[in-house]
Amino acid sequence: MSKDNELIFYHSPHTRSTGILTLLEELAADYRLSALNMKAGEQRKPDFLAINPMGKVPTIQHGDAIITEQAAVYLYLADLYPDAGLAPPIGDPLRGPYLRWMVFYNSCFEPAIIDRSQKREAAPRAMSPYGDFDTMFQTLIDQLSKGDYLLGDKFTALDVLWGTALSWITKFQLVPLLPVIKEYIDRVNSRPAFKWAQNKDNELVASFEQ
Repeated sequence: MSKDNELIFYHSPHTRSTGILTLLEELAADYRLSALNMKAGEQRKPDFLAINPMGKVPTIQHGDAIITEQAAVYLYLADLYPDAGLAPPIGDPLRGPYLRWMVFYNSCFEPAIIDRSQKREAAPRAMSPYGDFDTMFQTLIDQLSKGDYLLGDKFTALDVLWGTALSWITKFQLVPLLPVIKEYIDRVNSRPAFKWAQNKDNELVASFEQ
């Protein structure tokens, strides 16, 4: 990848962007890692805020394009490396479900989890992005019950997102570790890319502490 088209990944270990680190490994992507030490407040420094004024990771810089927001980063990268086969192309019958479950995470699942973790009452159903927690959660369980992965038998970038997220969410007991969830987490996180990303994050944390 040329300098003008360089892919830069802004990442902080053991955050939401760990899933993107995993995805980049799954894609065998060519990129430059720019690690931010959040404990030292590096995500709030002017250099990074000039790239992402929200001071959030994951953030991708690809040439002149800046891509932020978790789902957008997953979608962008999986489409950028089509040969890896982690994103159904436009015209594939799985493309619509793929987009649905990618967006479902940030638009429904995570808002519901945050409300629950903060012990906040959900907004009235008509104003809530997820309706009610039980319906949202059962919708996810029903989908996970249909096959090994979110799209049945096909592993995609979706499973990098959901496998990573469900691992930490169940660790903090924010949702019950039902058998179908445990089996899914174990299946996805046994992949070499997931193990590599965890080790890489541990190395980054150790380097920050030196």
